[in-house]
Amino acid sequence: MNDERRAPPTYPGLEADERDGLTELGRIIRDAWVFGILPEGETCAGWPLRRLRDVAEQVARAWERHGLIPSALPPELRERHARIHGEAFARAKAAGWEPSLDDEEV
Repeated sequence: MNDERRAPPTYPGLEADERDGLTELGRIIRDAWVFGILPEGETCAGWPLRRLRDVAEQVARAWERHGLIPSALPPELRERHARIHGEAFARAKAAGWEPSLDDEEV
């Protein structure tokens, strides 16, 4: 019997994610940047998915404090949110992403 243990599944990183990072995990990572949970630019490449689940829980708690609505964020966070997510959408569009094809995802 083989006693080798399987490595836990990992995340490829925001830049290697599908649809140029416009996925649920990509949104969580960008929101973690907005709230200062992760340093801006951290792509989480090679992270175990369970570690990202912990980040997702922290992001959910941060959003709950602001009613889950970007417009309810304090001005500094609202501006950071608009910039970070706006830049992500611009990069994805430049790479050929079409919002109408993914309207169920983001």
